[in-house]
Amino acid sequence: MKRDIETREDIELMVDEFYEKIKTDPVVGFIFNDIAKVNWNRLLLTMYDFWENTIFFTGGYDGNPMKIHKHLDQLITLKKEHFSQWNRLFTETVDELFEGRNASLAKQRAANISAVMQIKILQE
Repeated sequence: MKRDIETREDIELMVDEFYEKIKTDPVVGFIFNDIAKVNWNRLLLTMYDFWENTIFFTGGYDGNPMKIHKHLDQLITLKKEHFSQWNRLFTETVDELFEGRNASLAKQRAANISAVMQIKILQE
C-alpha cells in the first residue's frame, strides 16, 4: 500500500516527477520548453507552493494561474487535447506515488482547475 501525500516533501516529489514527464511529453512538452521557455527552477518552486496551498491550505501561493494560461493561449492556441494530456500525466504521477485522501484531493483539484481553465480559455 502506498502512503498519502502528507508533507511539503511529498508535494515536491509529486511535482518533480510530474514535470519530468511534462518535459519530454510529445503532446505538451513543447509548450513548456519551446513556447513558454519555462525557467524550470522557478516553475518548480512556484508549483510546490501552489500544490502545498491547494492540498494543505497553507496560504503560501498568491499567483494567478488563469492570467498565465491566457497569456500562453495567445502564444499558442491551447486545445482540449493539451488539457487532457496534462490531466492524464498528473493523475498517472499521483497514482504511481501515492494513495489516500490527499492524493484523491490533488487529482480532483487538478481536474477542476483544468476544467475551469478550459471553459475560460477555450470558449473565449
